[in-house]
Amino acid sequence: MRHRQPRARPAGNRAERASGQSIMAAILRALPAESGVRKIEYEGPKIALYTDSPRHLLEHNEIVSGLVNTIKKRIVLRTLEESRKDEAAARRELAALIPKEAGLQSAFFDAATGEVTLEAKRPWLLQRGASSFSAAAAAEATGWIPRVKRAPTFQSSTMQAINHSLKASAADRARQLKRIGEDIFRPRISQRTDVSLFSLGGFGQVGRSCMLLATPESRVLVDCGVNPGGRSPAETFPRLDWLGTTLEDLDAVVIGHAHLDHTGFLPVLCKYGYRGPIYCTEPTLPMMNLIQLDAIKVAAAQGRTPVYSEADVRQIMKQAITLPYGTVTDISPDVKLVLANAGHIVGSALCHFHIGNGDHNFVYSGDLKFAKSALFEAATWNFPRAETLLIESTYGAKEDIQPSRQEVEALFVKLVNETLAGGGKVVIPIPAVGRAQEIMMVIDAHMRAGRMTEAPVFTEGMITEASAIHETHPDYLARELRQKMLETDENPFGSEYFTNIEHPGARDEPLRGGSPCIIMATSGMLEGGPILEYFRELAPDERNLLLFVSYQVNGTMGRRVLDGSRQAQLVGRGGKVGVVNVRCRMEKLDGFSGHSDYNQLMSFVQRLRPKLRRVLVNHGERRKSENLASAIRRLYRIPAHNPQVQEAVRLF
Repeated sequence: MRHRQPRARPAGNRAERASGQSIMAAILRALPAESGVRKIEYEGPKIALYTDSPRHLLEHNEIVSGLVNTIKKRIVLRTLEESRKDEAAARRELAALIPKEAGLQSAFFDAATGEVTLEAKRPWLLQRGASSFSAAAAAEATGWIPRVKRAPTFQSSTMQAINHSLKASAADRARQLKRIGEDIFRPRISQRTDVSLFSLGGFGQVGRSCMLLATPESRVLVDCGVNPGGRSPAETFPRLDWLGTTLEDLDAVVIGHAHLDHTGFLPVLCKYGYRGPIYCTEPTLPMMNLIQLDAIKVAAAQGRTPVYSEADVRQIMKQAITLPYGTVTDISPDVKLVLANAGHIVGSALCHFHIGNGDHNFVYSGDLKFAKSALFEAATWNFPRAETLLIESTYGAKEDIQPSRQEVEALFVKLVNETLAGGGKVVIPIPAVGRAQEIMMVIDAHMRAGRMTEAPVFTEGMITEASAIHETHPDYLARELRQKMLETDENPFGSEYFTNIEHPGARDEPLRGGSPCIIMATSGMLEGGPILEYFRELAPDERNLLLFVSYQVNGTMGRRVLDGSRQAQLVGRGGKVGVVNVRCRMEKLDGFSGHSDYNQLMSFVQRLRPKLRRVLVNHGERRKSENLASAIRRLYRIPAHNPQVQEAVRLF
C-alpha cells in the first residue's frame, strides 16, 4: 500500500463504451415516446435523462422507478438546457403558478442540474393535492425541475453563500459531474475483492477521525477531521503521510457529519489539490461550511495561522455531492454507499458500504445516538447485511451510563432554577450544531409549562445560523418535529424567550451584574469563540453556574476545567495572557449528549448481532475502546478489536 503505483484508468476504451451504451440502450428501450428524452448523460453517481417535455415523466413516477429497479442505478430527470427559460422569465411563471399563501421567499436556479429550489414559508401548500400548484406544470412552463423546501425564519447567510458559489461554478460542476460518472461507471479493472481498512486518526482517541477503505479497485477516504486537543501536527491531523499515496488516487471522500473532529482537515485536502467527489447528506454541507469557516475566525482570534483559507472551504461546495438517507448510490466501480440516520446531529449518517458483488458489507457508525431525542429519531439499525461494524466508543466504559431523558431534564431545570433564584447566571458552553437546538427546545418547553423560572436566554455564536439550517432541512429531524415544521407555521427555534447577541458590543445586558439569565455560547469545549468572554467575566463569581452539556475532549480547556482546574489561562485583548480564577459552580449533564452511552452502544451491536462477523471500535479514549471491544467479545461472542492509529485491518 505504501508504495502503490497509480492505477490505470481505462476511460474511453472500447469496453467502457460498450458498458455505458448497454445501460443507455436499456433505458431508451424502456422509455415511452411521449417522455421526450433526447439525451442521457452521467451526473456524478446518477444517470440523468434530459427531456424537452418533463411533464409526462413527472406525472408518471412509476416509469423512472421501474427503470431504477431494472438497471439498479440512480436516475434523475433533467430538462434540456435549450428548453429552460431565463431566470427572469422563469420567476414570472413561478410567481403566477405558486399560491401567495405559500409564502415563497426565494428561488435558486442551479444551471448545473436544471433544478430550481423553492423556499416557502408554507411548503405543504406546494405538495401534490394541497393546492392548485403542480410541480409537473411548473417544470413544463419554465423548463426547470422544482424542489420545494421550508424557508427559515432567519435567512441563512451560509445557504446564501453556498448558492452563490454553486451558481458561479455551475459550468465547472457540470463537467466535473460528468467526469465523476465516467469514473464510477467504468468497467472494473480487477475482479478480486480484497477489502482493507487503514486507520489514520480517531482510533484510541476522540478527534481527527479519518480512515481509508481500500480494495484493488477503489480508494475511499472516510471522514477527515482534526483533534481539537492536539498540541502538535502529529497529534492534531490525520496521518495521511503514512499511506505513501497521493490525492489523485482517491476515488471519493465520504463524510459522516459536520463536526470538526470529522471534517476539520477536509479543506486542506482541497487546498493541496483533491478535486474528486465529496459525499455527505444535504444538511451536512452547510453545517460543515459554517463550522469550518468559524474555525478560521477562532484561529485568527487566538493568534494562530489557519491551515486553510475561505477559498478552500468554498472549493468543498463545488465538489460536494449530497445524498439522502436510504438511497443506494454507486461511488466507485465496486463500492455502493447508503447513508442512514445516526441520531447525532442534523444530517449525521451511518455509512453502509456494499463492496464488490455482495462480497462484503461494512458499516461505519460515525458518532451514534441509539436513543430518540427531541431533535432526532434513534439511529438506524436494520441494515440488510453487515459483516463488519466499526462503532464509536466515546462513552464505552462500563460506568458511562447516562440518566434517562426525564431525569436529566429534571436536574437541568433544578440547577437552572437554583442558580437564577440565587441571583446568578447560567453559562452553557455549547456546540452550535445539535446540542444548542436541543437545549433551546428543552428551555422553551419548561418555561412555557412554568417548571423553569422565566428569565432572558441569550445566545451567541453560530447558534441562530445553525438553527436556520435545521429549519431548512426538516426531513432530517424527528418525526413529530418534522411533521410540525412541514405542516404548521410553528418555529421550534424561534421562541420569544431567546435573544441573539449579534456583535460583542451587545454583551452588556447578559454580563450586567444582578441580572439573572441563561447564556448559551460557542464553543462547547472552551477552545475559542464568544464563550471565552463570558467565561472570563463570569467564572470568578461563585453565584454563577458553568454547565457542560456536551463531551469535553482530552487536552481542551473545557476538559481541564471540568477535571478540577481552578485557574485557566486566556489570551486577552492585545494578545496578553491573563489568568481566570474559576470560583463558579460547575456541573456536567451527560443525558443531553449526542453520543450513545455504554448500554446504548451494546444494544446497537446486539441488534446487528445475527449478521455480524467482526466489530471494530474507534472514537474513544483507549481505555473506553478497549472496554467496549472486550465486552462485545465476552457477551456476544463476536470477534472485536480496537485498532490504534496507523494500523491496517484486513476486512475481507
